[in-house]
Amino acid sequence: METARRNLIGYALLAAVWGLIAGWQVQEHVRVKHYAEANLRNRAKDIADTIGSVIRGFQFRGAVFSDRLQPVLDRLAVSPTNELAPAGDVLSVLLLNAAGDVLTQAGSPIDLEQKDLLQQREHWGRRSLIIAYPVAGVNVRQEGATNPASPFLVDPNDRDRFPRRAGPRPERNASSNAVDRTGPQEPPPGAPPGPPPGPGGREGGFRRRPPPWWLSPEFQAVAQKREMHGLVLAMSTDTYQAVCQGDLRIRFVIIFFAAISAFGSGLAWRSLGKSSELQIRLVRASELNTHLKEMNLAAAGLAHETRNPLNIIRGLAQMLSKMPNAAAETQEKSRAIIDEADKVAGQLNEFINYSRPREVRRTKLSLGSVVNEVVRALGYDLEEKKIDLQVAGESLSIEADEQLLRQALFNLLLNAVQAVEPGGEIRVSAARREAAEAALEIRDNGPGVPAERRTEIFKPYFTTQKTGTGLGLAIVQQIVLAHGWEIECLPNLPKGALFRISHLKLAAS
Repeated sequence: METARRNLIGYALLAAVWGLIAGWQVQEHVRVKHYAEANLRNRAKDIADTIGSVIRGFQFRGAVFSDRLQPVLDRLAVSPTNELAPAGDVLSVLLLNAAGDVLTQAGSPIDLEQKDLLQQREHWGRRSLIIAYPVAGVNVRQEGATNPASPFLVDPNDRDRFPRRAGPRPERNASSNAVDRTGPQEPPPGAPPGPPPGPGGREGGFRRRPPPWWLSPEFQAVAQKREMHGLVLAMSTDTYQAVCQGDLRIRFVIIFFAAISAFGSGLAWRSLGKSSELQIRLVRASELNTHLKEMNLAAAGLAHETRNPLNIIRGLAQMLSKMPNAAAETQEKSRAIIDEADKVAGQLNEFINYSRPREVRRTKLSLGSVVNEVVRALGYDLEEKKIDLQVAGESLSIEADEQLLRQALFNLLLNAVQAVEPGGEIRVSAARREAAEAALEIRDNGPGVPAERRTEIFKPYFTTQKTGTGLGLAIVQQIVLAHGWEIECLPNLPKGALFRISHLKLAAS
C-alpha cells in the first residue's frame, strides 16, 4: 500500500510538470500568434501611409487624377520586389467614397460587403486580412472623423464632359504667369478647396484661380461622389500562417518530447520502485535462507543424534527376540519394534542425505556403465516383481559426479519399480540431442502421474506410495540441479510415466 501511494504521488508530480510545460508552450504560441498579427497590421499600416503619401504627392487643388494614381496602386498590389509589400503580401487596394462605393481598385477583388467592412475596420479571412482606414485630408489614419477637405479622385475625361465657364479670361501680368497678384480672390461657392495659402495668406505669395470647368454644377456633383473617405487593404496571411504553423510545430515537438520524458521518468520511477522492493525482498529472502540453513543443519544434527539411541533400541529388541526363554508374544512385539526402528532409521538416513550440501566432482564416465550397475543393484526387486527392464540407446560418455548420478538413477528406477504392477515394463534409453548435449529417459507402464501433480512430486515429503518417504524424487531434483541439468515428468502414452533428464554434457572424446 505504501509503495502504491508513493508511485501515485510520483506519477501525479510528473503529470503536473508535463501540464505546466504544455500550458507554457500554449501561452508562448498565443504570444507568437499575437506578435505575428501585430506585425501584419504594422505592415498594412506602413503600406497605407505610403499610399497616403502618394495621394498627397499627386494632389493638385484637392484633386487626384486617377490615371496617375492607378499605375502606382497596381504596382503596389502586385509588385514582387516592393520593399514595403513583399511578393504576395498586398492582394488588393481599394479607395472608397462616403457611401462605400469603390472609386478605384488594384489587385484581386474583395468579396466582403464594403459597408460592413467600414464598420468593422478589420476582418480576418482564411487567406487574407482586410483592413479599412478612413481618409482624412491627404493622410491615412485609423482614428478620427472624415475631413471635409478630403481629396477627390478625378477622371481626366471629366474636363471634356463639362463646359467651361463663359466670360473673358483673366488678364496676366507681363512679368509673371501669376494671375491677379493684387489680392486674394475667393473661389466661387461650392468649389473644392485649393492648397493651403502661403505666407501672407496667398499661395506662394499669390492665389491661383480654380480651373473654369470646376465651377460647373454637374462637375461639383461628380466631385462629391468621388470624394475619398476610405482606404481598404487586403493583406495576404500566408506569411502569418507560416509563422504560426512553424511555431505550432515547434511547440508540439516540445510538448511531445516532454510527454515522452514524463513517460520515461514514470517508467524509471516504477522500475526504481520495483528494484527497491525486489532488493528488500532479496534481503529478506537472504535472511530467511540463512535461517533455513541454520535450521537445516540443526535438523540434520538432531536426526544424526536420534539415530544413535534408535540403534540402541533396535539392538535391545533384537536381544529380546533371540532369548530362548522369551514368550512368543514378547518375540513378536520385539520384531515389530525392530521393523519400526528400521523404518524410522531409513527416513532419518534419507533426510540426512537430502539436507547434505551437494558438491559436484565432475569426471568423465560412461553413462551405460552407471545404468547397468544400478540395474544390477535392483536385481532382487526386479526378479521379485518379474519386471521386464531394458536398456537401449547410444553408448555415451558424459561429465558428471559418479556417486551422485548413481544415487539419482537408483531413486528413479526404484520409484519406477514401486509404481508398476508385477510383470510390468521399464525402459531406459539415452540419446544425443545436440552436438554437446544428451538426454536420459526412464519410462514405465505404471499408473502414471496426474497432470496436476507433475510439478509437486519433486517437493519434499510428497509421495503417492504407501511406503514412500517423499524424499526420493526431491533428492533426484537436487542432484540434477546441482549438475546444471533439467528434469521433467511427462506422460508415457498410452500408459505410465516418463522421467526425462536433459542437458547432460557430453565428455570430449
